[in-house]
Amino acid sequence: MTAPPMVDIRGIHKSFGPLEVLRGVDLRVRAGEVVVVLGPSGSGKSTLLRSINHLEKVSRGTYGSTAS
Repeated sequence: MTAPPMVDIRGIHKSFGPLEVLRGVDLRVRAGEVVVVLGPSGSGKSTLLRSINHLEKVSRGTYGSTAS
């Protein structure tokens, strides 16, 4: 049986004014998995991580965590 995801993100979008930084991002991370977020400068890596940690409010989409 597969454990539920620790992080589950579906279709999140984040904009800063007219600039859409995250466009429909989906991510599912299960316990024990190692994930690398890789991309060029300005591609939204930090915004994604800040959204996962609830430091940025997303424009739309769902995100959650089962971590305690």
